[in-house]
Amino acid sequence: MVDSSVAADVDAVMRAARVISAIIAGSVAQTDDAVTMPQLRALVLVATRAEVNASAVAHSLSIHLSNASRLCDRLVQAGWLDRRQSSDDRRNLVLSLTPAGSRLLASVMDHRRRAFAAILLRMPTAGRAALIAGLNEFADTAGEPDERDLLLP
Repeated sequence: MVDSSVAADVDAVMRAARVISAIIAGSVAQTDDAVTMPQLRALVLVATRAEVNASAVAHSLSIHLSNASRLCDRLVQAGWLDRRQSSDDRRNLVLSLTPAGSRLLASVMDHRRRAFAAILLRMPTAGRAALIAGLNEFADTAGEPDERDLLLP
């Protein structure tokens, strides 16, 4: 049950989430469904964090390590990820994007940026500024790194 003091706020976030989800789904569909949503999340994780391994993928996606390993295996087989020994611990295999993985991710992110920009350009400047401030605070509170700090294309 949602606390009544934030129920209307949750409803507004859920409404916006439907728009955002549609944009995300469209960005995946434009890849001809070459990648699933969990696979895309894993690619984003590898692109945005240092020294990501299958355990980190499992944790981020809230799935069992064996499922994360299979997901990563499929991404390696598809040519989107590489595995290599960690520079810190040779027993640890870390993941990195291949050039093909980088191109796929760049295409998905470009699609999203264009779709978000089209909506933002239709908003009044003051409303857009308030939205951006609120979204940044929301993402900070959730622990999401700043876009400028990420390695995304």
